[in-house]
Amino acid sequence: MKSAFNRSILAFAAIALLAGTTFANAQQQTDKNRALKKYESGTKEFWTHPPDDWFLGDETEAQKGLAPPSGPPTGASDAELATMMKKIKLPPGFKIEVYASNVLAARQMAWGDKGTLFVGSFGLGNVYAIKDNNGKKEVKTILKGLNMPTGLAFRDGALYVIAVDKLIKYDNAEANLDNLGSGKVVYDDMPSYAAHGWKYIAVDKDGWFYIPFGPPFNIGIPPTSVSQIRRVDPKTGNAEVWALGVRNSVGGDVDPRTGKYWFTENARDWISDDLPSDKLNMISKIGEHFGYPYCHQGNLPDTKFAMGHKCSEFTPPVYNLGAHVAPLGMKFYTGSQFPAEYKNSILIAEHGSWNRHKYQGGRIVKITASPDGKNAKQEIFASGWIEGDQGYLGRPADILLDKDGSILVADDWAGAIYRISYSKK
Repeated sequence: MKSAFNRSILAFAAIALLAGTTFANAQQQTDKNRALKKYESGTKEFWTHPPDDWFLGDETEAQKGLAPPSGPPTGASDAELATMMKKIKLPPGFKIEVYASNVLAARQMAWGDKGTLFVGSFGLGNVYAIKDNNGKKEVKTILKGLNMPTGLAFRDGALYVIAVDKLIKYDNAEANLDNLGSGKVVYDDMPSYAAHGWKYIAVDKDGWFYIPFGPPFNIGIPPTSVSQIRRVDPKTGNAEVWALGVRNSVGGDVDPRTGKYWFTENARDWISDDLPSDKLNMISKIGEHFGYPYCHQGNLPDTKFAMGHKCSEFTPPVYNLGAHVAPLGMKFYTGSQFPAEYKNSILIAEHGSWNRHKYQGGRIVKITASPDGKNAKQEIFASGWIEGDQGYLGRPADILLDKDGSILVADDWAGAIYRISYSKK
């Protein structure tokens, strides 16, 4: 026989469920009744003062009501992370474990010369340093209040952080983790648009940085200073426009075989659940145009912005990754711990959908391709961060090779860094 306390709890749960269902139904009815979101994004006023929901400006009736979900503000607890690790699927011989927790909104990672792991963040304005303290990972917030410091790099003892419109250098960073100071701005020829303004850094053999510049809207004719990838010399501030026609890239790496730059690209929203595909691209020569906003996925002219252009005018993707999988950080695997077939393959962190009724992505994929970008093939490497249609447990955001040949994975939803290793059975 149930106690009075248990009966009260059950009654409360039933009321809460009914209230939640009623609220959800009311919200669905509100979404159904309201007009489609539409903004005139092709104006400077929109770029410099975008509405909070700027990404909803091209809604369709079929997709109305979709919006980016918010992750837990305090990340996942250690208990939740331990449970999650049991749900991640990997190929035989591979193992995943939590490397560090409480790394909120974790994005791009970079190693310091002395073994410090630096991590940027999305939205919070933080940059973290993670040190190994007798086997326990100590997470320290070393910078605060920056504008979307998602991209960072470490070079010649200095930490470089890119915060939307400034590339900032912090000299002798590992010796001054408790007081990095204000740093030195080494490059700031960048628009201050917040929308798609967060960035990623890839360093080439000459020490120059590849930096993507996203347009401040979903789709439209972009300002001339964006929708491009630049190659920047952090020592001199010199820069060159390396590629055009890029929508939103937040990940890239230099091919160890050729020195060419490869990058992930998030395609436009609000066509459908299944169009267009996100992309993996390769720049074979300076000045290539990758299609945005005229053509998507290499073969899909935009219904409004193609404006007579043909897809054959533009550089096609190396590989179409799928619709709304949101590929972010990527790395060529150059370690020796994983099986031989992983050598020089690309591991991509797919952040996962929001502009789709059934989310996909939320995983790590492996791409193999020849140095010229031909014969690309994809395999799922790690999955399990999505439950049901729209249930995120975590969202992979970046990948970094560890010195022992394992990889680290940043998860900005769970606020954690994972380590994936391989051992022969």
